Amino acid sequence: MRESGSRGAFPRLLLVANRLRFQPHRINHLLDSEGRHDLKLPAAFPFAVSLFQFRAGAITQRLTWHERLELLLPLDGPLRERMGDLVVDLEPGDVLVMDHLKPHQVVDVPGLHTRVVVITFLPESVFAAGSPPADYAFLLPFFRKVEGRPQILRAQSPRAAEAHDAIGHLLECCFEEPGLHREAGCKAWLLVLLHVLIREFRKMALERVELLRRQEQVARLKPLFDHVREHYADTIPLRDAAALCGMSKAVFGREFKEASGMTLGRYLNHVRMTHAVELLEESRASIAEIASRLGFSDQSHFDRRFRQTFGRTPSQHRAGLAREG
Repeated sequence: MRESGSRGAFPRLLLVANRLRFQPHRINHLLDSEGRHDLKLPAAFPFAVSLFQFRAGAITQRLTWHERLELLLPLDGPLRERMGDLVVDLEPGDVLVMDHLKPHQVVDVPGLHTRVVVITFLPESVFAAGSPPADYAFLLPFFRKVEGRPQILRAQSPRAAEAHDAIGHLLECCFEEPGLHREAGCKAWLLVLLHVLIREFRKMALERVELLRRQEQVARLKPLFDHVREHYADTIPLRDAAALCGMSKAVFGREFKEASGMTLGRYLNHVRMTHAVELLEESRASIAEIASRLGFSDQSHFDRRFRQTFGRTPSQHRAGLAREG
């Protein structure tokens, strides 16, 4: 394992991780028909750490999204993450600030074999009504918006040692401390970790007014998201999508791309492909029937889109499930 830039903190983090159990990355049962990852978090302290084992050919291959804030850290080997149209390559010890509202997934590549720590929480874990203004600063790394520039604390960064040390303590608190001591420790070390990220990314961070603008932007687009959820097999022209949200085509195109990280066409394809995976895995419908249900004019068109998205045909995907079963 490389220790460059970590001053021994990363090896100590690995020693903590070696005491814990990592689960195969199987989250299909937690994804709804749109790929939204529904993870129930405790109301009193909405925070969780997931420990996953990623192996080539044995991970959930679906684009997903969620409202939760999330950090991702590979431990043993490289990892490739897709967020919207962006593909990010990570090395052991890198800490990625997830662009959580964009559809994202770990890319299944040959040789993939690494444990991954995923830290997820809601903003309420950090601030609440009446909190001092300084508490909002902890969330700034998650709400900056510089397209094409993912926020990654690289393992070689001078601040990586502080982040690795905080994550190591956080894992100990999360998995080895009982009761209220657990929650208090998790929150304390989460704030330490977020403070490291603030200092690493402060030149790119958005002010709180921008954070609120982003939330309002997503709310303005909600009528379209609701429509697509019910009518994902239908074609919706840009003009009609803009009208649903009460915008001009130009304004809608700009706001939709900024909020989702993709064009309307790519988003519709994402929703259909999410449903395609669900139907292939959970129904006995023929591939031709599935293509028709999803609004494709013929099976060959469906096959091409599916292969472009997942790197294999629908029949190959279903055959792989049969082998795993």
